[in-house]
Amino acid sequence: MQAIQEAAAYIQAHSANFQPTTGIILGTGLGALAREVEVEFEINYADIPNFPLSTVESHAGRLLLGTLAGHKVAVLQGRFHYYEGYTMQQVVLPVRVLKLLGISQLFVSNAAGGLNPEFALSDLMLIDDHINLLPGNPLIGPNLDELGPRFPDMFAPYDADLLARARAAAVALGYGSTTQRGVYVAAPGPMLETPAEYRYLRTIGADAVGMSTVPEVIAARHMGLPVLAVSVITDLCYPGQLKPVVISEIMAAAAVAEPRLTALMKALLAG
Repeated sequence: MQAIQEAAAYIQAHSANFQPTTGIILGTGLGALAREVEVEFEINYADIPNFPLSTVESHAGRLLLGTLAGHKVAVLQGRFHYYEGYTMQQVVLPVRVLKLLGISQLFVSNAAGGLNPEFALSDLMLIDDHINLLPGNPLIGPNLDELGPRFPDMFAPYDADLLARARAAAVALGYGSTTQRGVYVAAPGPMLETPAEYRYLRTIGADAVGMSTVPEVIAARHMGLPVLAVSVITDLCYPGQLKPVVISEIMAAAAVAEPRLTALMKALLAG
């Protein structure tokens, strides 16, 4: 808890006590939304006490504080993953810090492989549930009573109202046919899955697979924060479409979806 408080105090001291209402986490290849923010303060992760450092090439490693669609936001340009060698507590530290800064809701994005054969490349998937296949979760260990209860309920980890509003916004924006809804499964990484593993993940009920998001959502729900999470389908992982992954192609698929993701999040904030 002291590490979280120290990080929050540093940010407040270097941002004139800026108080965001919404936190936004930008996933792999999804940094374009940051250009829409009227940035008031920009802080490098390396300067924030106790913050991990982003080691993934496409993650900028900056905290942006400013205004988006008329709302004060805190944007994490880059997240942390278990496969980078961080503990689960380190992975979710930024979310806990944003809570102390004052956010009342969290928007999360990620790049994911599509397991559902009805999905197409660059579709958006509104996450309505998840399966955690990571080796642990951020709540293991002593409970931080200041943040939430020992046994948080996960009946509805993704906020029903935000999901409904996101779906309505996608339709209103003309993106209804490319906006899906489904279950996200988090795997450890950093390697991608084998064909047999993709079949297994589909069998257990997953619609998309990635290497992030679930720890952050668990931490957010522990703290009582409503969450909206969106996956961008950057590669197709079902029979007939499965092929060796090329990272440049994943980034290209994310770039195609970025304008729709940005418009969707702006519409949610404005509405």
